[in-house]
Amino acid sequence: MDKEMEMPEKDEVTKAENRTMAEGKEETTQKADHSPDEEDTHHVEEEEHEEVDYSNFSKKELIAALKELTATGKYLKIESAINDIKAHFDEIFNKEKEEALQEFLNNGGSSDDFHYRTSDEDKVFFALYNDFREKKSQFLKEQERQKEKNLIAKNQILDKLRELVDGEETTHSINIIKQIQEEWKSIGPVPSSQNRNLWASYNALMDRFYDNRSIYFELKELDRKKNLEQKKEIVEKAEALSKVDDLKEAIKSLNELHEEFKHVGPVPREEQEPLWQRFKAASDAIYDKRKEFYEGQKEVFKKNLQLKEALISKLNEFKDFSASKIKDWNTKTKDILAIQKEWEAAGPVPREHGKEVNKKFWGLFKHFFHNKNQFFKELDEIRLQNKNKAEELIAKAEELMNSSDWHDTANKMIALQQEWKKIGPTPEKVRDDLYSRFKSACDTFFENRRNANKQVNLEFEDNLKAKEAVCKKILDEASGSELSEENLEKYIAEFNSIGFVPRKNMKEILGKFNEALDTYAKKLGIEGGSKEEFLFRLNLNKLQADPNSNRVLNKKEHGIRKQIADLENNITLWRNNLEFFASSKTADKLKDQFDEKIQKAEKEIEKLKKKLSILREF
Repeated sequence: MDKEMEMPEKDEVTKAENRTMAEGKEETTQKADHSPDEEDTHHVEEEEHEEVDYSNFSKKELIAALKELTATGKYLKIESAINDIKAHFDEIFNKEKEEALQEFLNNGGSSDDFHYRTSDEDKVFFALYNDFREKKSQFLKEQERQKEKNLIAKNQILDKLRELVDGEETTHSINIIKQIQEEWKSIGPVPSSQNRNLWASYNALMDRFYDNRSIYFELKELDRKKNLEQKKEIVEKAEALSKVDDLKEAIKSLNELHEEFKHVGPVPREEQEPLWQRFKAASDAIYDKRKEFYEGQKEVFKKNLQLKEALISKLNEFKDFSASKIKDWNTKTKDILAIQKEWEAAGPVPREHGKEVNKKFWGLFKHFFHNKNQFFKELDEIRLQNKNKAEELIAKAEELMNSSDWHDTANKMIALQQEWKKIGPTPEKVRDDLYSRFKSACDTFFENRRNANKQVNLEFEDNLKAKEAVCKKILDEASGSELSEENLEKYIAEFNSIGFVPRKNMKEILGKFNEALDTYAKKLGIEGGSKEEFLFRLNLNKLQADPNSNRVLNKKEHGIRKQIADLENNITLWRNNLEFFASSKTADKLKDQFDEKIQKAEKEIEKLKKKLSILREF
C-alpha cells in the first residue's frame, strides 16, 4: 500500500512522458540548428591574435618576436603573424645580401664569384622558423590523432548511454546521466564528418532516457528549473555583449556562450521557446553587427580585387622573360619580389574571386622561377665545361712548373694565365681548389726562376753603381767650364751600354740620369723643348750605329704614333664627358680638372709630333 502511494498517478506519468519526449525533440533540434560549428569557432580563435606592425622591427627584434610567439604554443593562431615576421625578415635579409653583392662588385669582384655568407642572426632566425613549422605540423597531426581518440571516447560514452537507457532504472540513473553529460562535454572536437551524427545519436539517447524517466518527473522538473536559471544567466551575458566595442572579442564570447548553452540540460517546456528566442535575439544582434562590418568592407574588397588584377597583368609581362646573364635574372627577380610584396599588402578580395586570382598570380609567379631554375641548370653545365678546361690548364702548368728554360717557359706560363682569365665561371664548390692548384704550379715555376736569378740580381746591383757613377761624372763635368755636346753624347752612350739594374731602382736611376742631363744641357744653353729635342737627336744618332737601326727606328716611330693616338682618344673621351656635367660647384670643379687634362695632353701631342718629324730625318 505504501509503494502505491509513492507512485504518481498513471495519467500524470503519461503526461510527463509526452512532455519529456516533446521537450527532448525540440531541444535536439535546437542543438542541431544553433550549435556553433567547430570550424567557425576555430576561425574566430585564429582572428583573436593581436595585430602587430613589424615593418620597423630590426632582425634582432624579429627574432625575439618569433621566439615569443612560438613559445605560446598556439601555432594556428600565430601562423599569420609568423608569416608576417618571415616576410619582413626576408626583406632585410635580401637587402643585406644585395648590399653585400654591390660592395663586392664595387671592390672589383664578379657577380659569378659572389657567395653570400649568412650571419649568426640569419641562422638563428631560419632555425627558429623551421622549428615553428615543424611544431605546427606536429601540432596539426596531434590534433587529428586527438580527434580520432575523441571519436572513440564519445562512441564509448554512447555505448554506456545505450546501456543506461536500455537497462533497468535505478535511483542512481540521474547521477550517472549527469556524469555522462560532463564526460561528453569535457571531450574535445572530433572529425567534422562524424560530428553531426554523434550529436544526433547523443541527443536521441538523451531524449529516450528522459522519456524513460517519467517516474522521476518531479526530480526532472526540479532539474529543469535549475537549468532554467543557468540558461537565464547565459542569456543575460549574451545580451550584455551588445555593449562590447571589440567585435572579435564579442563573437568569441558568444561562441563560448552557445557552447555552454547547449550543454545545459532541458528547461520547463513553457520557458523553452521564450528563453531561446531571447537568446537568439541577443545572438542576432551580434551577428548583425558582424554582417554590417563585412558589408562595409565589400567596397574595400572590390578595390583590393582591382589592385590584384592589375598586379597579375604586371606579372604576366614576365611570363616569357629570358636572359643569358645572371645579373639580368637577378634584376627581374627583384621586380618579381617587389610585385609579390605589393600582392601580400593588397588585403583580402571578395570570397567568390579569391581562388581564381590566387591561382593566376601564383601560377605566373611559379612559372617565372621555373624558367629561372632552367637557366641555372644550363649555367651549371657551362660551369662544368669550364671546370674541364681549368683541369687541362692545371695539367699543362704542372708539366711546366719544374722547367729551367726560364724565358720560353715564362712566356708559356703567362699565356696559360691569360687563358685562365678567359675560362669563365666554374662550379663554386671546386672554384677555390682549382685556382689554388693552378696558382701553386705557376708560383713554383716563378719562385724557381727568382732563385736562379739571384746571381743575375747581383750583377744588376753592380750595373746600378756603374750608372750612378756616370751620373756623377756628368754632374762633375757640368760644374766645370769645358762642356761639349760630344762629351754629353759620350756619357749617354756609356749610360745606355750598361746593363739592367734592379727593378725597384729603375725609376730612381733614370730620374737621376735625366736630372744630370738637364743640368748639363742648361750649362750648354739648351733648355725646354730644345733640350728635349737635342737629347732625342743624340739618342737617334747613337741608334744609327746599330746594325738593326732601321728596325729599331721603325719600332720607335710606331711607339710614338701609338702614344699620339692614345692621347687623341683620351681627349675625345674627356670632351664627351664634359657635355654630361650639370651646372654645380662640384661639376665646375670636375670640368676644370678635365680641361687641365686636355691641355696637358694637347701639349704632349705637340712634343710627340716634333719627335716624329725629327725621326723622319734619319
